[in-house]
Amino acid sequence: MGLWSRFLNWLRSMFWNQQMELSIVGLQNAGKTTFVNVLATSEFDEDTIPTIGFNHRRIKKGGVELRLWDLGGQPKFRESWEKYCRNVDCIIFVVDSADFGNLEVAKAQLQKLLSWPSLQGISLLVLGNKNDLDGALNEEELISALSLNAITGRTVACYSVSSKNMTNIDATLKYLTNLKRNKTR
Repeated sequence: MGLWSRFLNWLRSMFWNQQMELSIVGLQNAGKTTFVNVLATSEFDEDTIPTIGFNHRRIKKGGVELRLWDLGGQPKFRESWEKYCRNVDCIIFVVDSADFGNLEVAKAQLQKLLSWPSLQGISLLVLGNKNDLDGALNEEELISALSLNAITGRTVACYSVSSKNMTNIDATLKYLTNLKRNKTR
């Protein structure tokens, strides 16, 4: 990015709201839609309906407008993840950190997602959701289980969250807004 482009981006950030486009993916029942709803309303709803296909949502947080693609995690929808993850600022991969039976499947799906050439270089944020459940993996355990340290060529971060208890939701938002600010510099 040239000096002139960086200057214009900086100038826009001073006077206009920033926009950030995010794709939220992960296996079914990981809590993706619940996470989006908590971002939008700051409230947990026990009766969240799973996403079939995708949902698109716009959420305003401070000076940042988040445009979110909440993508269904059922096997038949996973092949479509690529087209909704192209050209986004960050891919958010949500994992049920207490569902040990699906960790290998989640790891394989994440590796497949990151292997698509059109997604090279896009930032990755892994959220280990449901940390309120007994035995849930913490950040270090999740990093190890998903081999996140082996991922290269992109910014990678991992947070242990609970959408139900809203644990680390603010830290996640702060990370995302800082990620956007750093890209516009």
